[in-house]
Amino acid sequence: LVCMMLAIRVGYSQSDLPAGVLRNPLNYHNGADPWLTYYDGNYYLAATTWASEWTMRRAPTLAELKTAEPHTIYYETDPTRGFNFWAPEFRLLNGHWYFYYTAGTFGTYDNQRIHVLESESTDPMGPYTYKARIFDPFHDVWMIDGSVLELNDSLYFLFSAFADGLQSLFIAPMSNPWTISGERVLISQPTYAWETVGGFVNEGPVALHHDGRLFLTYSASSCNTPDYKLGMLTYVGDDPLSADSWVKNPEPVFERSDENGVYAPGHNGFFRSPDGTEDWIVYHANDGISYGCDGRRSTRVQPIHWNEDGTPDFGVPLSTQDEIA
Repeated sequence: LVCMMLAIRVGYSQSDLPAGVLRNPLNYHNGADPWLTYYDGNYYLAATTWASEWTMRRAPTLAELKTAEPHTIYYETDPTRGFNFWAPEFRLLNGHWYFYYTAGTFGTYDNQRIHVLESESTDPMGPYTYKARIFDPFHDVWMIDGSVLELNDSLYFLFSAFADGLQSLFIAPMSNPWTISGERVLISQPTYAWETVGGFVNEGPVALHHDGRLFLTYSASSCNTPDYKLGMLTYVGDDPLSADSWVKNPEPVFERSDENGVYAPGHNGFFRSPDGTEDWIVYHANDGISYGCDGRRSTRVQPIHWNEDGTPDFGVPLSTQDEIA
């Protein structure tokens, strides 16, 4: 079985494809919770490491990311926050890159919290220094998957934490890129059957802006199942800190494709093409139906299409044999 898997992987190696042809995945292991952006002539990619360091890849094309060498951008020595690095997100704010991530202590996931690094310049590769732990001053508890929402010249922090025994989504105001400055607001809990496969989970929130509208995707159900998937909230109000401003889609918007051999697609981000005309999704997924939350998750990308009513159409996860536009 191992030999067969290696043969398949070699068969779809990016180096074997004609120049400019892209197929998923961008990596074959340690590709979970990816974040990808295009900046100043290059794509930049980071993903969960499970370790005490963060690495980043850089390349002028998506196809070249597959063979780009990972560079260490930060290594943590403080044992209170030095393990289980998850869910990176990096954004250029106020002239610096801020690199958000989840981390905790050795031997347990019970102490996971959200932290942020700050770059010295506008180079996404750093160097970075530790800036702060981002915490809810009113509920300083387990929290993961932090993401920044920029709206109307204000910053808001999105994250996952427990409420009523359910892993839920929250939003809170920020006074700067590293400080929550007000009470958190609960905006989503796993209530639909498709959000509760293997566990009651809402996590990985991230915002998507398009033509003046705002959407928020999130991951639902347990990542240990092939039914990990994406749900979506639509912003319909005028105050993001009001729970009534967010309406949940009753059906998932992106999920497994048995036909394409793609399972547990989730924990995504969004990025734009170099010319700014196309929206793309980056996400992780598994090749096997029995795979779970481990290092076999790989990073995938594909373009987003838009419906006539202005809502996103993510389609189905592309197979590893599909050429990506």
